[in-house]
Amino acid sequence: MLDDIDARPGSTTSLPRTVIGVHLRPLGGEISSAALVRLVGDLDIPAAQARMATTRLKQKGLLLAAPGRQYALNPAAIGMLERGDRRIFAVRSMTPDEQWLLVSATIPETRRDLRHQLRRRLQFLGAGSVAAGLWILPGHLQDEAEELLGEIGARGYATLFRADDPVPARPLAEAVAGWWDLAALRAEHERFLASVDALDLARPFAAHLRLIDSWRVLPYVDPGLPAALLPADWPGARSVDTFQRLSAALADDALAHVRATVA
Repeated sequence: MLDDIDARPGSTTSLPRTVIGVHLRPLGGEISSAALVRLVGDLDIPAAQARMATTRLKQKGLLLAAPGRQYALNPAAIGMLERGDRRIFAVRSMTPDEQWLLVSATIPETRRDLRHQLRRRLQFLGAGSVAAGLWILPGHLQDEAEELLGEIGARGYATLFRADDPVPARPLAEAVAGWWDLAALRAEHERFLASVDALDLARPFAAHLRLIDSWRVLPYVDPGLPAALLPADWPGARSVDTFQRLSAALADDALAHVRATVA
C-alpha cells in the first residue's frame, strides 16, 4: 500500500486518514464506526462527511470491516504507516560528509503509466530531477528509494549509484536550485507555519491532529538538503523545531482524548 500523495492537508479526506494513521495502532488496530465518526467530528467535520470519508478509506483498503460494526486497520498498511512515522517524526537532514544517491531509470515507451508514477513518487520522496530519467536524493534515502521502486514494479528498469558531491558546470548551490523547486518548498514551509498560528491549543486532540496533518507532506517533499546549499533564510529548521515542540507538548493529551472517546 502506497502513501497517499493526493489528499490535500486539512481536507475531509486527509484528516480522517491522519486520525487512523496516528491513533489506530495504539488502540490495538480496531475502532468502532461510531467512535471513529466522533473523533473525526472533533475536527469540525460533520458526521455525514465523516462517514463518507471513512467509507472512502475502506474502499482504498486502509480499513477493513470487522465484527460488531468495527473497523480494523488493514495489515497491508502497516509498512506504509511505519515508513510515514520515520519521515514525519524522525526528520533527518543531509550531513556535510554524506553521499548522494542517483537513480537512473529507463522505462520503455509502452509503460508511460509507470514512467509517470515513478516521477511523481520520486518527487514525493524528495528527489530532485537532474535530467530526464535521472534523479538525485540524499544518500540516507536509499532504502526508501529501493522500497518504492519495488512497490511500483520499477526496480528492473532502474540503476542506483552512490556518489560524493556532483560537479555540475555551475556552482553546486545553483544546480540544486534547478534540481529542486526551492520556491515551492519554501511555500510549503510558509503554509505549514501559518497553519500553526491558527491552531486552538485549548483543544489538544484537534490541535495535534491538524498539526500532523498539515506537516505530513513536508518531510517527504523536502529531503533535508545541506544548509550550505540553501538560501540563508531557509525556513526548514524553524518548521522542524515548531513541529517537534508542539507535537511533543500535545501528544499525551491527544491520546488521552482518543482513549476516552473510544471507551
